[in-house]
Amino acid sequence: MLTTGNQLKAARALAGVEQIALAEASGLSVGTIRNMEARGSETLKSGLATITAVQRALEAAGVEFLNGDAPGVRLRPRA
Repeated sequence: MLTTGNQLKAARALAGVEQIALAEASGLSVGTIRNMEARGSETLKSGLATITAVQRALEAAGVEFLNGDAPGVRLRPRA
């Protein structure tokens, strides 16, 4: 699950997706994406629907979210 601003920023970078493209794909404003990333290592304060929309858009771009000891991301292996 997407939990921090840094995790969001890393996921977006791995997927090669600009903030504006992620905003469009998730149905949110680019300001919302910027504000989420600005949280840095802090837990996201956005609503569940917002976080879920961003996570689904990034998962559609091939990102997997890792939440073991610390939040992380990786690209899904290609088949």
